[in-house]
Amino acid sequence: MHAAPRGQRQPFARSGRLGRIARDTDGDAYADIAFTFTFSEYDNGSQTGTAWYATGPDARQPEPTGQVIADSIPVSFDGTARPVRIDEPGPIRLFVGLRSDPFFADVEGALHGMKWTGHDDFAGNNVDCIALEVPSDLLGPGPVVGVWASISRRSDGVLEQMDRGGNPTINPFINPEGEKNRYNSRQPADDVANYLGPWSQLLEKGGYSPKEARETALQCLPDILRYDRAKPTSYPNGRGLADDVFSYRFAWLTHGKVPPTGLQPHDDLLPTFPYLGPPNP
Repeated sequence: MHAAPRGQRQPFARSGRLGRIARDTDGDAYADIAFTFTFSEYDNGSQTGTAWYATGPDARQPEPTGQVIADSIPVSFDGTARPVRIDEPGPIRLFVGLRSDPFFADVEGALHGMKWTGHDDFAGNNVDCIALEVPSDLLGPGPVVGVWASISRRSDGVLEQMDRGGNPTINPFINPEGEKNRYNSRQPADDVANYLGPWSQLLEKGGYSPKEARETALQCLPDILRYDRAKPTSYPNGRGLADDVFSYRFAWLTHGKVPPTGLQPHDDLLPTFPYLGPPNP
């Protein structure tokens, strides 16, 4: 998933790439349920996708496996929301295409000592979107939902994971440049072993005691977005599109010393599916 330059139509994902939304149901940081999406070549302004649903061992396979729940899904490039309705394995709504980017952040301020400029660097941008709405029973048992997403590409016959994440604003701001690609290639089940030490040290520099730093790092390790269905949705309990996750992350890194950016959510969010507003011109 990536931001598209304004005014340009781009293929959602080139042939040989796949996107995946994974769900851990038992707390071991391995996928127990997975929705996988593959896409055709971008041809003459159009593109289609295929959606797969897998459970159990199939959900942990890197290749698309399980049940094909929809094919020939139209990818929208003109801003028209055409949700696909799927009946099995349950009532599902799916939309794939260009939408207005809901993320709001003062990137310039972050790059210059966290001195906020008041400018939203994502205002007016578009993003290629997979919006998926499923009934709760398809997400497995238990009150807590744990999800993450990944994008892979096939190169010379080998499927390579290029990006992944559960919690927002983690890899860009926490890991050093030399670690970002390695982080994206790994799986959540390995996160505590690989990152608890360096992330705890980083948080100690931000003002936490060693014990506090470890506990705070474990809020995002493994990198799976947790949502307790019995509690209101607000990051870090799930994530709403209007949540100021950018400000949250810098306060998290500095033990609350960095104030919010003051930016407001974008005003083009929709109250109904697919929730993201029409693309900006």
